[in-house]
Amino acid sequence: MNKWLEETTLEGSKVKLVPLTASYRNELVKASNDGELWKLWFTSVPSEKNIDNYIKQALKDMDNGLALVFVVIDKKNNKVVGSTRYCNAVPSHRRVEIGYTWYSKSAQRTSINTECKHLLLTYAFEKLNAIAVEFRTHWHNHASRNAIERLGAKQDGVLRNHWVDDSEMLRDTVVFSIIQSEWKAVKQSLSYKLSLFS
Repeated sequence: MNKWLEETTLEGSKVKLVPLTASYRNELVKASNDGELWKLWFTSVPSEKNIDNYIKQALKDMDNGLALVFVVIDKKNNKVVGSTRYCNAVPSHRRVEIGYTWYSKSAQRTSINTECKHLLLTYAFEKLNAIAVEFRTHWHNHASRNAIERLGAKQDGVLRNHWVDDSEMLRDTVVFSIIQSEWKAVKQSLSYKLSLFS
């Protein structure tokens, strides 16, 4: 088993990222119902109908060393507000993607995403010694693309007809990354943005 992505908890002043377990099932459904996020056709947010398969696949990916899946907890009220993960890990090349990120409607446009990304990127670059961290999103998910750019990531390109989704629709995937040499400036920028929420 690949031990590059060992289970760990990441904690900031506003959020805590804890490894996913099946015990979070109902809390994740409640979080995705806040805004009915599963209705967005260009994302893969779980609903009551597919949450069990969502968790099963996520845990399988964790067991195989391909991912480290987190539940996002708002420390203000100890409430689950979403999920995020390291995925598509390639330890031999020290590359990892941060993806499958979603937040309850009430948690969006708050400091939660900024602090989550600060925690995840810090761990990736400073503990995992990653040389690059990727972000991927659907071409039509403009909010996600803008949020990734605001982090300081640069667009690498677009993978045309990257995959076929559950409805047989072809997806174009936009790929962004932050590389190791950029991390110091990106970290300073994220720290500054977080200070504005204090």
